[in-house]
Amino acid sequence: MVINYIKFNEMPDIEVLDGIIKLHTSIFGESDDLAGRMKEKPKLRIDVAIVGKMVVGYKIGYALNREQFYSWLGGVNADYRNQGIASKLMEQQHLYIKESGYKAVQTHTKNKWRSMLILNIKYGFDIIGTYTDNEGEPKIILEKKIVG
Repeated sequence: MVINYIKFNEMPDIEVLDGIIKLHTSIFGESDDLAGRMKEKPKLRIDVAIVGKMVVGYKIGYALNREQFYSWLGGVNADYRNQGIASKLMEQQHLYIKESGYKAVQTHTKNKWRSMLILNIKYGFDIIGTYTDNEGEPKIILEKKIVG
């Protein structure tokens, strides 16, 4: 199996976008107008993993400000998990962040997404806070300083 990793600094073509939305919906249960929300983000960055023509993983982020990047959304198809895809997508995103001159990357996650929480901690993120979201669920705020 060949996994191709592709990066976009703008909205991807419709085939890739549809693949991201389909995968996002399968993981999170709904798309929440993902494409529309992506278009609103400053300095959008999208990393995808593709097998054949199928998007099997994605990681989306954007600039919070000149010094901070926000790692917003990501996921891997259940049939392709535990093969290092999420790690590779994170490594690509962090290389872009470093090369772009950001000083830190931040992300938020939930306790129920334990594999993502563990991956973030493994890759040098620190827990810097928590809050309760609009649905009443606790969220964990993580940040990683980028050494440059």
